[in-house]
Amino acid sequence: MTVAENTAAAAEARVPAVSRAERFTGYDVEAFEVPSGREENWRFTPMKRLRGLHDGTAVASGEVKVDADAAPEVRVETVDRDDDRLGKAGKPGDRIAAQAYSSFTSATVVTVPKETKASRPTVLRLTGPGEGNVAFGHVQVRAEAYAEAAIVLDHVGSGTYADNVEFVIGEGARLTVVSVQDWADDAVHVSEQHLRVGKDATLKHIVVTLGGDLVRVSPTASFADKGGDVEMLGLYFADAGQHQEHRLFVDHAVTNCKSRVMYKGALQGEAAHTVWIGDVLIRAAAEGTDTYELNRNLVLTEGARADSVPNLEIETGEIEGAGHASATGRFDDEQLFYLQSRGIEEETARRLVVRGFFHEILMKIDIPEVRERLQAAIETELEAVGS
Repeated sequence: MTVAENTAAAAEARVPAVSRAERFTGYDVEAFEVPSGREENWRFTPMKRLRGLHDGTAVASGEVKVDADAAPEVRVETVDRDDDRLGKAGKPGDRIAAQAYSSFTSATVVTVPKETKASRPTVLRLTGPGEGNVAFGHVQVRAEAYAEAAIVLDHVGSGTYADNVEFVIGEGARLTVVSVQDWADDAVHVSEQHLRVGKDATLKHIVVTLGGDLVRVSPTASFADKGGDVEMLGLYFADAGQHQEHRLFVDHAVTNCKSRVMYKGALQGEAAHTVWIGDVLIRAAAEGTDTYELNRNLVLTEGARADSVPNLEIETGEIEGAGHASATGRFDDEQLFYLQSRGIEEETARRLVVRGFFHEILMKIDIPEVRERLQAAIETELEAVGS
C-alpha cells in the first residue's frame, strides 16, 4: 500500500460510519485511529483494562499454546503467516484485530476435507501466555465442499490475548463451532471471528463466555453465495467485576440466505457488566433474506449491569422476514414465590429459574460433553453467591 493509499484509508477510518455497511476494514494497523472509548464501536468497553491492545503499547511477550485432539478425518496444521489460505474469511474490523493480524507468527489451520463427515468433535485447547504476558494468534477452520464436522475452541489459562479466527465453509458443508472462553480471573481476550458461508452451506456458531477479567468477542457472518444458513448462539455468565462483550454483525449481501441469532446472559455481583450488540444488514441485492435476532439478559443481584443493542438495517423490501428483540430483567420474585409456595426451598427454586432461562440455548448445543460442562459451570456460578 502506498503512502497516499495509507493516508486515504486512515482518513476513511476516521469518518464515523452512518451505516454498518460503511465501517472501515483493513489489515494496516495505522489505518485505524487509536480509539478513545467515545466511538460507537468502543463506547461500552473499559479501555484502560485492554492493557494496551488498542494503542500499540501491548507487545508480544509470550505465546498461546495450542493442543489439538482431532477427529481422525480432520487435518490440523501449524503454518507460517504467509500461507495463502489465510485471510479468506474477512478483514479485521478494528485496530486490535488489525494489530493481532499483523503480529501473529504462525497460525493453526483446521481442515475438514471435501465430502468428509467427521466421526467425533475436534477440540483445540488454547492456553493463555501466562499472567503478565501478551500474545497474538490466528486460527482458521476450513470445511470444504459437502463436509460435516464439529469444532470446539477451548480458551483457558491466564494472560492477555488478541486474535482473529476464520471459518471458511464451502458449498453444501455443515459445520458446528463452539468457542468457549473459560479464562482465569486475570485474563483479557479480544477476538474477532470471521464467518464466511458458502452456497447452500449451514453453520451453527456458538459462543460461550464464562471466565476472564475482560472478554470481547466480535463475530461477523457473511455469505459467499445464495442458500447459506447461519445460526449464531451465545451463552454468557458474568461475576463481580467481569466485563463480557459480544458484538455481532450479520451481513446479508446475496439472495435467499437465512440467519438466526439468540444470545442469553446472566449477571451477578458488584460491577458485573455484559454488553451485547447485534447488527444485521440486509443489502439491496439480498432479496429473499430471512433473519431474526434475540437477546435476553437475567440480572441476579444488585450492582450488575447489562447493555443490549439490536440494530437492523434494511436496504430492500423484497425479503422473507426480518426482526429483532431484546430484554433485560431482574430475577423474577413472582416465579420464586410460586415455586416456594409449592414446597420448593428458596435455593433450589433459584437454581430452577436460572436453569430454565438457559435451557433453550443448552439444548441447541448438540455436543454432549460441552453441554454437560456448561451445566456444571452454571451450577458453580450460582454457588458463588450462595443462591
